[in-house]
This record gives sequence, C-alpha cells and structure tokens, in this order.
Amino acid sequence: MITAVPVVDTGPRIPVKTTTVEDVMTTSVVALTQDADYRQIVTILRQHRVSAVPVLDGARRVLGVVSEADLLPKLTAEPLPAGTIRLAWRLSEPAAAAATAAELMTRPAITVTPDVTVADAARLMQARQVKRLPVVDDNGQLVGIISRADVLSVFDRPDQQLRDEVNAVIAGQFALDPDLLSVTVRSGIVTVTGPVDRREVALALLGEVRFLEGVVAVRDRLTYPPG
Repeated sequence: MITAVPVVDTGPRIPVKTTTVEDVMTTSVVALTQDADYRQIVTILRQHRVSAVPVLDGARRVLGVVSEADLLPKLTAEPLPAGTIRLAWRLSEPAAAAATAAELMTRPAITVTPDVTVADAARLMQARQVKRLPVVDDNGQLVGIISRADVLSVFDRPDQQLRDEVNAVIAGQFALDPDLLSVTVRSGIVTVTGPVDRREVALALLGEVRFLEGVVAVRDRLTYPPG
C-alpha cells in the first residue's frame, strides 16, 4: 500500500545568513617548511599552543599537515627487541627514521576553500576527525586556517537577530501572519507558539527554523486541527 504524503508549498525561500569559511578563518597562520626538523616542530606546536600546522612548499602550496598525533609515535614505540636482526629491522622502520616535516606529515592535506560554508567545513572536520583545516585558494596556496572553535562561532549570533530571521521566514517563506505566531529566543533556543492550519505546515516551519544558522534548538508550541 502506498500512502500519499502531502507536499507543503512553502513559497520562495527567504535569504538567510550563511557564514562562510572566509568569514571566520584565521589569516595569520603558523606553517612549516618541508625541512623543519622534529624538535623545531615540537617547539612551534608548544609555543603557539596548536595541535597541528600545515607544511608548505616554496610557493606556499599546502603539501600536508603535521600534528601531535604524527609526533607521538616517537614516545609510544614498543621497547627495542633483543637480538641484532630484530633490532636492525626496528631501527630501519620509516616511523623510527622520520625526522622532518616532509617525512612526518600526513598527506595529502584535507583543505577547504574560503567560499565553503561553515556548516560544510564542520561536517568535513567531523567526518575526517580533524581539529582544523588549512584554507587554500584556487592555486592551493595557504590563505588561512579554520578550527573547531571558529566553526562554533556561528552560535554567537544575538537572540534578537535570530528572532528577526525566524519572523522573516514565517512571513516570507510560509506567508503566515507573524502577529499570530509568537517567537521567543533565549540563548539560541527558539520557541514558536501559535496556530497553523495543518500539521504538515507546522513540521515544515519547525524544520526550516531548526537549521537556521546559530539556532541551538527549537521548542514546538504550535497548534493545529487534528487529523
């Protein structure tokens, strides 16, 4: 049995704020050359209190990223084995011999461009389990870096600004009378109260509000006829 699902015509989409990587990225970036040695890398990470830095070639193109995770194997290696054959094999392993940024870095680097939305950058960080992303231009040259803290900055939007945007969606995209619906925002949590004519309209409206930039959560206080 196939059940027909009513389609809600929400009208033309209202332009809402969309923050891009360029809006929040840091443009003063600590970076390394390929020949930076292990001790220099450790010093840079500690001095600047960062967990990873991009590695650049002579044209400032990003080749890779060296992170704390790339450095830790020097400390966490198993004790050296007994016997000359096994000892020689262990000492010849690439991880044991790696001593420069070019040898230690993870490559290719996971990067984004300035025009990517912050939401997409956050999804990429989550999917690839990285804390920061180098930002590159069309030529692959480093122009900035974006961190988890940077992407979370979208939640700093003032409550009044969010309320105004929700009301614009209500009146514009859904053609509803904003005077009949009450919108309150507190610490990014939006509560929408009032009557609508159908459950489908209520769900569509709440869905649009939930994914407005900076909204932490939505509280549904809408009412509609049963059925």
